Amino acid sequence: MNIKSSKILIIDFGSQFTQLIARRVREAGVYCEVWAWDVDAALIREFDPKAIILSGGPESVHMENAPKINPVVFELNLPVLGICYGMQSITDYFGGDVVPSDEKEFGYAQVKVTDDSRLLSGIFDEKEHQLDVWMSHGDKVSIMPEGFVKTSETSTAPVTSFEHTDLPIFGIQFHAEVEHTKQGRKIFDRFLFDISGCDKLWKTDNIIEEHVANIRKQVGNDKVLLGLSGGVDSSVVAALLHQAIGDNLVCVFVDTGLLRYKEGDQVMQTMAEGMDINVVRVNAQQRYYNALAGVNDPEQKRKIIGNLFIEIFEEESRKLTDVKWLAQGTIYPDVIESAASATGKSHVIKSHHNVGGLPDDMELKLVEPLRDLFKDEVRKMGMALGLPKAMVYRHPFPGPGLGVRILGEVKQEYAEILARADHIFISELINWDLYDKTSQAFAVFLPVKSVGVVGDARRYEYVIALRAVETIDFMTAKWAELPYAFLELVSRRIINEIDKVSRVVYDISSKPPATIEWE
Repeated sequence: MNIKSSKILIIDFGSQFTQLIARRVREAGVYCEVWAWDVDAALIREFDPKAIILSGGPESVHMENAPKINPVVFELNLPVLGICYGMQSITDYFGGDVVPSDEKEFGYAQVKVTDDSRLLSGIFDEKEHQLDVWMSHGDKVSIMPEGFVKTSETSTAPVTSFEHTDLPIFGIQFHAEVEHTKQGRKIFDRFLFDISGCDKLWKTDNIIEEHVANIRKQVGNDKVLLGLSGGVDSSVVAALLHQAIGDNLVCVFVDTGLLRYKEGDQVMQTMAEGMDINVVRVNAQQRYYNALAGVNDPEQKRKIIGNLFIEIFEEESRKLTDVKWLAQGTIYPDVIESAASATGKSHVIKSHHNVGGLPDDMELKLVEPLRDLFKDEVRKMGMALGLPKAMVYRHPFPGPGLGVRILGEVKQEYAEILARADHIFISELINWDLYDKTSQAFAVFLPVKSVGVVGDARRYEYVIALRAVETIDFMTAKWAELPYAFLELVSRRIINEIDKVSRVVYDISSKPPATIEWE
């Protein structure tokens, strides 16, 4: 069975929600890929999708050098769904008119479905012919192209969805991919299955079966070296590779000194003892501290940490025979974001250590079995492969570890302080039944000193910042409103139990304008 035979192509016009579109399609059981709007027409034909979705984007169709639809999208005579800018670009392509809105729509809107629609009929919220949706646009369709009919409207936008009378071409001005559009999943199901005729092949068991077969075909009887970090991605890679090639997998767990509190012992207990995976532990703390000495720039720290990982892997591989492959936990969002930055169309917010930073003369070939999976798909795979739930659903942890949660220069003293403070914070979140109610929580070391008083003594020591956010997609996030009593307890414990800390602060910045991580 080829679980990618029934697939969707998503053309990305630069929307912050494009990955959400892909996740909705995958959640529905259909494979999809995200490609930039200027991809070559021959590649689109070769991909052979069942349908095409056009994403939103930040531009106006009238701007100079605005992204345009490749004519091949319509030449293939496939179902096409345009979302926000995608709908406006369909309008522009077929000769309609898009104009700036007098009243811009950002946020909640109530859509009235006006006519029978192949896409929207029978889908509504509390009242028939009414949808609660999420808008984010400054332009609107003022004149529809010839051959299209309006299927919904709002009080400020006369055309919020349309479709061609004869061809399977649809446009919606609102964002069906976000959670705020309550019936968004039903709309995607209608497009994927009723209109496009896709099959539900993209399921966890099928994904594991196909990935195991692909790994065996790719590496044969060669040995594979995996850098096991203890995070979700690398742990799932280890479990998947172990199922595929057994003892031909050698995991190298590098204790960088930048991991969670006592994480090294936990990794060995779970993976080596619990799952009988061959894990070699390398204590490289001092090498990392030496390499990072005097380095303040977060991008430079990421590159150093990534390069040192590869360097250590290669050193370990030389101690083994027949090791020809290096496995990595690269996942699909890493690929999308790094590819987008490579085109020059997106600003690099931060690089991914497992996509960038690999030396050109690396001796091992790469195997990246999670490269086509989103994080939620990786977690489901981990559970199916028998990994502990506490590991699989642990909050995200950056690849460079505490190296980017220590602001500025990384020192051993800072790392030890931060690991203990973070452990106290996370432990209390679990104790208070708050851990699963936050999406990501962690402590940050601030390399500044503050005056405090402990007992009768003056303390002039470092500051720890606590960060906790709530988010659905990690593209936007709200700071978590944790109970004051909880925060007071955590602060008191950190200051009382860690001599080198005199003050604890709580970060109440949301994303945007802030990022979730500090560096």
